Amino acid sequence: MTPDGLNAQQRDRLTPATLDVVLHAVGEQLEVDVRDATLIKFTNNAVFRLADASIVIRIAGSEAMRQRVPKVVRVAHWLAKQNQAAVRLISTANQPIVAHGHLVTAWQMVPETGARPTGHDLAAIIRMFESLPVPPFDLPPWNPFIEIRQRIHDADGLSHDELAFLERITASLEQDLKVVQFTLPPGVIHGDVFTGNVLMGPDGPVICDFDSTSLGPREWDLTPAAVGKLRFDYPGDTHDTLASDYGFDVTKWSGFDVLRRIRELKLITSVLPILNTNPRIRNQWRFRFDSIRNGDTSAKWTTYS
Repeated sequence: MTPDGLNAQQRDRLTPATLDVVLHAVGEQLEVDVRDATLIKFTNNAVFRLADASIVIRIAGSEAMRQRVPKVVRVAHWLAKQNQAAVRLISTANQPIVAHGHLVTAWQMVPETGARPTGHDLAAIIRMFESLPVPPFDLPPWNPFIEIRQRIHDADGLSHDELAFLERITASLEQDLKVVQFTLPPGVIHGDVFTGNVLMGPDGPVICDFDSTSLGPREWDLTPAAVGKLRFDYPGDTHDTLASDYGFDVTKWSGFDVLRRIRELKLITSVLPILNTNPRIRNQWRFRFDSIRNGDTSAKWTTYS
């Protein structure tokens, strides 16, 4: 057991048992009371809302996520300087924050109106990223397989056969991607544009989550909404409106099937590092995994709770 009360394994893997320890350490550093903290997400990151302080705390949930935190901070500062509609880091602390070996970011809370993001909002966000100048720092090239393989490596509680299956389809998709002919000009992409990453504030939609921001194909930013229509029973149809506003329907493009399968693989592998430590997501993960393994492209998924 280490002096902070965490053993070596707990330091490496974020669990419900360590969340409280890490959260209180962050509260001490920020000099804010965390007793009113509400856990609003625990998948590839753990996200807490501190209503009284109007702060959102985001704890990287795996080694793959920790590696991306410095980039997330740079992107957030860059978007703020461009005065874009993106979430802002709090200005009262140097970021990222280190707490018991975990990397943490602290964000200004966006007062949400309760409205649902629309396809119009998603199209506007994608266009916003297209309008950005060249960043003053190196953005990584888009490569979803680095993240996918890191999460497979960090998987908790999978059988040898399950891991082997994920490794096989990852390798197969990597080969399939090599022959895809992209149509749209590449550039800065958010990397995960869907309604779950859009906050509807009093001044309009605000984008969050810069883990996947990179230089890559525009078609990728159009893919999440399309996969959302095909795989999830979301209320409303953001994809068709997005395609109409943007002027390009990614589902009618020859490379869409490959990007769809990559997106679905990401949605399967994103929670692997916390699959055992957050048992609430296990049944939905199993349903998703089985539908992929059985080649069932019509099975409707639900969001991780």
